[in-house]
Amino acid sequence: VHSEQWRYERGFAAYDKTAKGLSDHTIDHQVRAVRKGWLPFFPQFNKSPLEVVAEAEAKGAKTEAEIVQHVVEALKRGELRFAVEDPDAPENWPRVWFIWRGNAIGTSAKGHEYFLKHYLGTHTNAIAEEVAEGHVTEVVYRKPAPEGKLDLVVDLNFRMDTSALYSDIVLPAA
Repeated sequence: VHSEQWRYERGFAAYDKTAKGLSDHTIDHQVRAVRKGWLPFFPQFNKSPLEVVAEAEAKGAKTEAEIVQHVVEALKRGELRFAVEDPDAPENWPRVWFIWRGNAIGTSAKGHEYFLKHYLGTHTNAIAEEVAEGHVTEVVYRKPAPEGKLDLVVDLNFRMDTSALYSDIVLPAA
């Protein structure tokens, strides 16, 4: 989601002619799955979990169950939102990326051009045009798409790879 690849895709009907009546976009299904607890997403909310707990405690929550109840009520009132609903809002960006024994920037990540563009804000060979506008319903579509979301990339690896070339810190992994 944070690599913005969903922006370069249309709804199901554009790709799968057997999906009669399914015009939804993949990102819409991801948002619904996160809301229902079927799919993890980080960060979870548009506020730090530390802030959420502090707010709950300030309003009198003392137990874990009371904090959970506070979160549920805040979600129902719209005071707290799932970060996946607005992945391009700066408060919902990932800031640190730890890559451990993988070459995420180069071979492991499919569509690494979008990782370069939207995660790192560096040179890219992305050639596709954004086509999701008007096709998504569950996500806030912001223009222009953000570039350079990450503040720090740490690569832990036992070999030199493409990810290390783009990392701020490279550490050996055994």
